[in-house]
Order: sequence, then structure tokens, then C-alpha cells
Amino acid sequence: MPSDQTPIGSDETANIEVRRWGDQYIPKTAYLPHWEIGEKLGILSFERSVKLAQSRFVTLVGAGAALERALIQFMLDQQVAAGYIEVLPPILVNSTSLMATGQLPKFAEESFKCDQDDLWLSPTAEVPVTNLYRDEIINADALPIYHCAYTPCFRREAGSYGRDTRGLIRLHQFNKVELVKLVHPQTSAEEHQTLVQNAAAILEALRLPYRVVELCTGDLGFSAAKCYDLEVWLPSADCYREISSCSNFLDFQARRGNIRFKEAGQKGTQFVHTLNGSGLAVGRTMAAVLENYQQADGTVRIPEVLQPYLNREVL
Repeated sequence: MPSDQTPIGSDETANIEVRRWGDQYIPKTAYLPHWEIGEKLGILSFERSVKLAQSRFVTLVGAGAALERALIQFMLDQQVAAGYIEVLPPILVNSTSLMATGQLPKFAEESFKCDQDDLWLSPTAEVPVTNLYRDEIINADALPIYHCAYTPCFRREAGSYGRDTRGLIRLHQFNKVELVKLVHPQTSAEEHQTLVQNAAAILEALRLPYRVVELCTGDLGFSAAKCYDLEVWLPSADCYREISSCSNFLDFQARRGNIRFKEAGQKGTQFVHTLNGSGLAVGRTMAAVLENYQQADGTVRIPEVLQPYLNREVL
């Protein structure tokens, strides 16, 4: 059930903007959308990817591949420094895992399934990382548990109906760094606020303008009790676009996955609270970098924090 603090509304128009950051970094002039920038620079190939798979896939070439890899490494480095323990989980997950975190049965049509096995391509690292602790009783002293994980993610986008057919915003395969928390129920509200800031810190370090939006009941995800979206500024669209959803599931996923903890000296067990959020969606971050850092001569400046990873200042 939604949290008592979640705004009531029927759809995204009732979401509440909490704050904005980085207005001073919004480009005064928008030149090109990110897919045109990438194609002109020769770092993104969409047409050849159709030959390899189908539409809504991309191949990154040269500096494009290096930029994606740099973003992943930078995000992981930042979150490990913030106290998260990195894991690299399986990309294929079973139905029980998807049921525990709430993707099944509701979102079966959104996922790719292996026909000969009870295995699915993971839609997000939230699934395998949360399920690491399925059917376990955790010592209360071990809480909170923080994990970050880089994985490729796979989604059919069955309900997108032609939206974002160009570019990096809505692909069938994309990279993401995920943040997952297992916490004591008494601290989950505070942990949620910290999770949002951990994700936002990546955007601030990259100097990408963003806003935080609190989702209303009608726009809330199936499993979440409370959720904040981080939306990054995309000059070509002249609007903010979602780049991270930071959700508090309370004990919903823990009950489905039977993830409990035990206080010292007490007989019974309690369900943990689970939280997660993207830290961040890598392709959307690349799109935001290309658009916000493009220059009139067609080049793209590299954000200062990424320059040591790429050994260059300009694409």
C-alpha cells in the first residue's frame, strides 16, 4: 500500500516537484539531440545494431564505448566511497526471484524469457541483489546492508507504444548501476532520503541539471510505498527526463522473498525493509552528457570528473 505521506493523485500530473539543482548549468542554446551528436562523432551506431538484433539496440564505438565504461566505473567508485558494497550478480534470474521483487506476475510481458529454462534476462539489478538474501534470517547487527551493482538490463518496453524510438532513452538493452538497501524498519524513511542523495550526487558531480519529483499514488510503482524520481535536463527535449527512481518498498519485497532479521535477545523475527534506486541509468546519463556538454563546433566537452577515466577533455 502507498505510504501515508505519498501524495494522492490519478497520474503523473499530480506528482510534486521537491527541488531543482543546477539551473546555472542549463545550456543557453541547444544544438542537436544526443543521437545526432553521437552519429556525427561516430560513437553511436543504431542502424548497424538493427542488423545484429532489431530496433532499440545500440552499438557503442570507440570513444562512445570508452565513455560508457567511464560512466560505469565512476558511478561504482562514487557509491563504494559512499559505503555501498559492490556485487556483480548473475544476469539471468529465475521466476522466484522476479516474484519476490514484484516483477512477476504483473510485468511478465515486459521481460525477456529463456524458453528452455526457468530463467529471465534481468530487467534491473534490483532483482538479483535483493534476492541474495531471500529465505534468510539476518542478524540485526548486520543491518543496514548497502549494495551497488553494475549490470546490463533487458526490457521489452511492451507498453511504450512508439515513445522514444530514437536515441538512448528507451532501449531493450541498457547498462545501469543500481543501489539496493536492506534496513531496519525504524530507519527506512531516513535511509530513503539518503538513497536519493546518493543517486543525486552522481548528477551533481557531473554538473548535470536535475530535479527531484515525488510520485503520487496513481504513478507509483506496483511494489513501492513511496518513490522519488530524479529527472535530468535534456536540452533537445526542453524538459527533464527520468534517470533514476528511488523507491521504499517497506516490507513488501521482504514478505514475498521471506527476508527477515532477528534482534539479539528476542525470540521472534521481523521483515526487513528494502529500498533501491538507479545510481544511475548509464545510457540516459550519456545522453545527458552529450546534450548538455555539446559545443557549437560539434565537439563535446568531457565532464571534469570523467577526464581522468578517459584521458581526454573533448570528444
